[in-house]
Amino acid sequence: MEIALISDTHIPSRARRIPDEFRERIRSADHVVHAGDFDSESALADVQDLAGDLTAVAGNTDPRVGLPERVAVEFEGVTFVVTHGAGSKRGWIDRVARAVREEADEPRVGVAGHTHEVVDREHGGVRILNPGSATGAAPADRATMMTATVSDGDVDVTVHER
Repeated sequence: MEIALISDTHIPSRARRIPDEFRERIRSADHVVHAGDFDSESALADVQDLAGDLTAVAGNTDPRVGLPERVAVEFEGVTFVVTHGAGSKRGWIDRVARAVREEADEPRVGVAGHTHEVVDREHGGVRILNPGSATGAAPADRATMMTATVSDGDVDVTVHER
C-alpha cells in the first residue's frame, strides 16, 4: 500500500497550488494523509478531490471546517497517528511523540507538520515523519512530500522534493 504524506500547503496565503508532480503522486496513492495547515476551505477541497481516500487533521491556520486535531488510522498492521504538532518549534518532536504514544500501541508512526522541515526519525519509541511543506511555503526552502510504502508491518519512506 502506498500512502502520500503531505502537510503545510498554506494555499492561498503563502502558495498558489500544489506542484503538478506532487498532485500526480497524490492522485496515484492508495491513501493520502495531510497533517494540517491547508489554509483555506478551497485547499482542503482540492486535496479531497485529488485523493481517492484522505485522512486529514486541522492545523493552526486552518478555518473551522470540522477536521479533528488528531486521528489514528491503521494500514497493513501499522498505526499512523496524524497531528499537526502546533506550538513552539522547541519541544515539537517531544509533543508529537507524546501524542502518538497516547493514541496507539506499537508498531506506530507519527505524521505531523507545522515546522515545514522534513523529518524521518525515531524518538521515544515512535517513528516521527514530517513531510515538510508540499508547496514550499516559508519557512521551507523547497516543496517536499513523502510517500510511505506499508506492507506487513514494515514502513519504507521516500522523500520527494521539487
